[in-house]
Amino acid sequence: MIVLGIVSWSALRLGDGRTSGLLGLLAGSAAAPGLLVAGVPFADDGRYPLAVVASIPMWLLFGLIASRRATRSPIASWRHYWFEMGCLAVAVVLGAAVALAAATALLGESLLV
Repeated sequence: MIVLGIVSWSALRLGDGRTSGLLGLLAGSAAAPGLLVAGVPFADDGRYPLAVVASIPMWLLFGLIASRRATRSPIASWRHYWFEMGCLAVAVVLGAAVALAAATALLGESLLV
């Protein structure tokens, strides 16, 4: 998720268009789901660092869950762990996308314009 966070930060800092903004918003929300709780993109920027730090325990918990699921088999490998972690990460990314779409629909404002 660190790589996804760096992609998000780079897109928001280096880009200036709609595509870079959408990429930064989706990647940032997926890398740090606590940002959605803090009200991204509509809230004050002062809450963002705390929301990012609050997302760290969630990813650590997901790592623990992935390790438990990967070691259910007597022959566990890193491949099993990364498969389980990837499934959880995809679920978080899809959840962030649905949450952003729902926020857009409920607020009646487009995040793409």
